[in-house]
Amino acid sequence: MMRRQKSAKFLTNPTRPVQIDRDRSVSGILQKMEGAGFQARALADAHNLWIDMLSDNGTIFLGLSGALIASGMRRLISYLIKNHYVDVVVSSGTNLFHDLHETLGRYHYQASHDMSDEELQEAQVGRFYDTLASEYEYREADEWVGNFANTVDHMRPYSTREFLHLLGRELSEIATEDGILTSAYKSKVPVFCPGISDSAIAVGIATSRINRKNPFQFDIIQDMVEASQIVSRSVNTSVVLFGGGPPKSFLHQAEVTASIIKQTVRGHKYGIQIGLDLPESSVNAGRSFEEAQTWGRVAKDARTVTVLCDPTIAMPILVTSLSQTGTKALKQRRRPQFNFGRDLTVSFG
Repeated sequence: MMRRQKSAKFLTNPTRPVQIDRDRSVSGILQKMEGAGFQARALADAHNLWIDMLSDNGTIFLGLSGALIASGMRRLISYLIKNHYVDVVVSSGTNLFHDLHETLGRYHYQASHDMSDEELQEAQVGRFYDTLASEYEYREADEWVGNFANTVDHMRPYSTREFLHLLGRELSEIATEDGILTSAYKSKVPVFCPGISDSAIAVGIATSRINRKNPFQFDIIQDMVEASQIVSRSVNTSVVLFGGGPPKSFLHQAEVTASIIKQTVRGHKYGIQIGLDLPESSVNAGRSFEEAQTWGRVAKDARTVTVLCDPTIAMPILVTSLSQTGTKALKQRRRPQFNFGRDLTVSFG
């Protein structure tokens, strides 16, 4: 009896079976999942936390890793940018190259189980798990990037943020549908790419240097300077991470740099991370927000949610739900305003 009484204080909120309701929206499904457990509940919590981020007048950073564009997430990310569900984008170079590739009118394709990798190689078709791309078309995009890099001022280096803003402007002239770079350019949302050298964007620029003696260079330290200044001037900051890798590390390091510049900076106030990597592995993507607190990257009283889920499953659900629930918070939020040039400046209106 005594044990039962002790357990009663913990056993107060039973799980609720998720019921089928054909008339409910995606946000309605997530609302039902609040009463569930495990990653169903975590995904519902992530949705609610994102709404709270929008209501708190801070700066929301979006981190993008992996091959999200090739897997079909391009319109969802564009929607987040255009409608200011996020204020700053930090992406892997892979996603940005794939975005450019599709903006140039090309596609990624679904693979089938009866395709052999040997045959794909002979046909110059590359494979990402169950998704395909034409190597010929990729090389055309490489050349396009190299040609663009050859048109900018060669007398100085460029931050990835400035280069990608100019690249978005160039692509906006020819785009039939907006992606990451064109949406960011039109919406005045800065895009950083800390790992640009491991992407095909760098391949195109490197080829241009070899074949055309193009001396173009990146100033990646300027990216950290600008990102940390955004953090230091924000009322608070939030991170939404789809995957980990360089974008996650960059956002955490920007918070640390900002705390050195301005001692009142205490780490991200809100955090959502979505991925399948576990904290016990050596992969940075799985590192917990609690661990990040020890480095001052996340505030001691931060509100965070980690969802163990493939981002290509979580993103369609979350973004669709936000489109149904976030309108009120968007209208009321006070977000950062950026002035683009060689240097990036930020103000809050």
